[in-house]
Amino acid sequence: MPKIDLAAIEQTNRTGYPAEFAEAVAGRWVRKLGPATGLSEFGVSHVVLNPGAASSQRHWHEEEDEFVVMLSGEAVLVDDSGRTPMRAGDMASFPRGDGNGHHLVNESGEDCVFLAVGRVPQGRAHYPDIDLIWSGEAYHRKDGSRF
Repeated sequence: MPKIDLAAIEQTNRTGYPAEFAEAVAGRWVRKLGPATGLSEFGVSHVVLNPGAASSQRHWHEEEDEFVVMLSGEAVLVDDSGRTPMRAGDMASFPRGDGNGHHLVNESGEDCVFLAVGRVPQGRAHYPDIDLIWSGEAYHRKDGSRF
């Protein structure tokens, strides 16, 4: 049956970030819907941000498009253009290679929920605010040294 039982899919707050950058996403809870439902060409994640949590460190991808749809609550989209409130029904698009570092931050007192659509990053990801780069295989400092 194509209807998804969200409660049957594991919800985690794991992160691959090095410890010094992980705190920002400690209140981020993700259900990876793609693997659980047989999707293989793109990924979809159901994301809950607790108050004070960020979706990620601010970043952009060389080779991955990203798209988000707010389902409930409110977050602030922080990108190179500034701060934009995002509420239920709002959407945002981040084309690969555009260099616009972005993330969502829940500054409200309630959880917010959104869908993130993309694929597993295969190329480099850049983190303009911190000393971090994703090489496509591992995190490194901007000087190339490993964590």
